Amino acid sequence: MSLYIASRLDRRRFLAGMGMATVWLTVPGAFAEELVVTAAQGEGPFYPDKLSLDTDNDLLVINDSITHAVGKITRLSGRVLDRRGDPVRGAMVEIWQVDSKGAYIHSGSQNRDKRDANFQGYGRFETSSSGEYQFRTVKPVSYANRTAHIHFKVDVPRRHQLITQLYIQGEPQNATDRSLNGIKDARARSSVIVPFEPIAASRIGELAARFDIVLGYTPSAP
Repeated sequence: MSLYIASRLDRRRFLAGMGMATVWLTVPGAFAEELVVTAAQGEGPFYPDKLSLDTDNDLLVINDSITHAVGKITRLSGRVLDRRGDPVRGAMVEIWQVDSKGAYIHSGSQNRDKRDANFQGYGRFETSSSGEYQFRTVKPVSYANRTAHIHFKVDVPRRHQLITQLYIQGEPQNATDRSLNGIKDARARSSVIVPFEPIAASRIGELAARFDIVLGYTPSAP
């Protein structure tokens, strides 16, 4: 099987899998006292100022292009929870980040002349009944004075919105990144730093990262 055919099949399996809610064994609210509300952070200057027609959760391929983005393929997933630990269904999760060359899709991004035109740079996904979201992207790189990170915006219609950032465990620049270290609570700061680990069964060296997001609200009783 050619690499092109294999990659297209992989994309189709990934997107098809999004229609099937992942089943998680949970006890709503059982560990609420242990939950740390995810720290809010600024949106930053590079939220996309112009989106392509493709805004799905697979950032590696734009529409049906035959060329994938360059970088370490990462399967990014997690759940959106309220502060009681209950899953939040129907939350819109948006992510945006730099490509493997440190460029955003924003027109004012640094390194824009070197931007990977095959990288979508932005994606969105609506959470399932289990609160689950999933993306396929590339591992971000550091740029200028910023450590590697992925921007998140989580919107629960008419209820709550959170903007935050995900950081990579073990990145040298984490120690000096002003945005990350602006989170003064140590537990909250630790909760936005996650490992990017190799997927043992992957034949192409994919990574996996899991980032659960805890919103600082409790739904009103019906």
